[in-house]
Amino acid sequence: MKINENTLLEGDKAVLVPYNAEHVPRYHEWMKSPELQQLTASEPLTLEQEYDMQRSWREDNDKCTFIILDKQRWADSSVEEEQCMVGDVNIFLTDPTDPTLAELEIMIAEPSHRGKGIGNEVTRMMMSYGVTKLGVKNLEAKIGLNNQVSIAMFKKLHFQEVSVSEVFKEVTLGMTVDESVRSRLLEDTADMKERDYRQTCSNRREQVPQ
Repeated sequence: MKINENTLLEGDKAVLVPYNAEHVPRYHEWMKSPELQQLTASEPLTLEQEYDMQRSWREDNDKCTFIILDKQRWADSSVEEEQCMVGDVNIFLTDPTDPTLAELEIMIAEPSHRGKGIGNEVTRMMMSYGVTKLGVKNLEAKIGLNNQVSIAMFKKLHFQEVSVSEVFKEVTLGMTVDESVRSRLLEDTADMKERDYRQTCSNRREQVPQ
C-alpha cells in the first residue's frame, strides 16, 4: 500500500518499517526455511519472485505490510537496518465489496525473538493501525491448527474462533471492532509513536560514527 510507504511505527520492543527492496534478500533467506513455509502456508520463491512480491506489497491497494525490527538493535545506529529484521506483519483487505474486512498475519522469523512478547505487541500495533488508518472494522486471522502458540496469542487478544477447516488444517479467528474494542486498542497502543520513515533513517545515518 502507498499509505504506509513512509510510515515508521515504534513500540516498546519493536519498530515497524515499510517493506523495501533492501529487505528482500534477508526475507528470502527466511523463507527457505521449511518450518516457516509450513507456518505461513507459503511456497518457496526465487529471489526475483520475492522482489516482485515486495513490489506488489508496495503498490497494491489491498495489502499493507511492515517489516518488524528489534528495537534494541535498531537503537544502535551502527547496526544496518537489515540486521535488525526479525519478521513481518501484514493486513490483507480480503473482500473487494467490504473494505472494512481485513485478514491479519504476523511472522516472527527469527527463533531467538520468539516468546518475548514481540508478536503480541506488534499484533496490537497493526490492529490499531488498521482500525485508525485503514478503517478496518472486522479482523480475521487464519492460523494452522498445529500453530498453537499463535492461536493462543490471538485468543488472548480477544479473537474468537469462527471456523475450523480440516481440509486446509487451519482455524479462522475473528474480531468485530466495536467502540469498546477500539477504545481498548487505542489505550493499549497509546505509547506507540508514528514517525516519518525517511527522516528517521536520515537521522539514524547521521548518528553513525565516522
